[in-house]
Amino acid sequence: MSDALINGLAGAGGGIIAQLITYPLQTVNTRQQTERDLKKEKRKLGTIEQMCQVVKQEGWERLYGGLTPSLVGTTASQGVYYYFYQIFRNKAESKALERQKKGIGDGSVGMLSSLIVAALSGCVNVLLTNPIWVVVTRMQTHTNILKKDHSNRLATPALEETVLSAIEPFSYSTGHAIHEVYDEAGFWGFWKGVFPTLIMVSNPAMQFMLYETMLKKLKKQRSLSNPDNNGVTALEIFLLGALAKLGATVVTYPLNVVKARLQAKQVATGDRRHRYKGTMDAILKMIRYEGFYGFYKGMSTKIVQSVLAAAVLFMIKEELVKGARLLLVKDGIHTVKPKLP
Repeated sequence: MSDALINGLAGAGGGIIAQLITYPLQTVNTRQQTERDLKKEKRKLGTIEQMCQVVKQEGWERLYGGLTPSLVGTTASQGVYYYFYQIFRNKAESKALERQKKGIGDGSVGMLSSLIVAALSGCVNVLLTNPIWVVVTRMQTHTNILKKDHSNRLATPALEETVLSAIEPFSYSTGHAIHEVYDEAGFWGFWKGVFPTLIMVSNPAMQFMLYETMLKKLKKQRSLSNPDNNGVTALEIFLLGALAKLGATVVTYPLNVVKARLQAKQVATGDRRHRYKGTMDAILKMIRYEGFYGFYKGMSTKIVQSVLAAAVLFMIKEELVKGARLLLVKDGIHTVKPKLP
């Protein structure tokens, strides 16, 4: 079994667990990013308050709206990302060893090479999985709020209850979201927000660059003090993953807001501030009507969600990789790295 496949499967498993734990925060954050109602802006609610409001007005299940396609997307994204990351990483390591034989470098992959490897993996991931995340965004931002029928002012409370039950919105499923996106923008609607998302590959690129740099220094420092043990614990992996994600999230958050605005349902009528024709149109309108604050809506929620998810992901992924390799060694199967052509 190849090392790339082990990392791909471990990444997918870690991603699913992290997604299940942090999904309600992700739903609230997406709603915060796409909120364009100035009246609601004046009544700012905290993350916990907003979660309670969603549960009260729409039901607790709305906190998990789009969970199914999100899990599919997480599995696909993490699997694709880690698979190609390991392939590109192996090639970078081979190149580094070749340079060392020529007397150039120390044989290790440098910071710039790590950044390029992570960026290439991110681009492949974005192009293949963007349609899934468009659907997820639609489902997270869809609201099920009952509207009262005031046509009969003499209606009794019992009759009003019946009317409310009769006009309760239908369940907004994955199929409804797909049809909505296609009817609104056709086939290419599933690639809305792909441009800022491609730029956002700098987020995982920075994240992995910071993570591997810190991990490398920690292992080196530990090997100096104890040559027989340069391993790291699950808690240390958790903390390193959290720190790496924190730094990357703060830098790239504005692009995340623009992506969410483009992927959310576009209002066909009414205020033109709510309609975006593309990435630049969204950026200019946000600057004009909301100021630079608009690019950082919900950032505190995103930081908590992203850091927690990344920390869990790294910890679970590393433990799964260790476990898989241990099982393969016990069974007499060796992991192999892909050979260069």
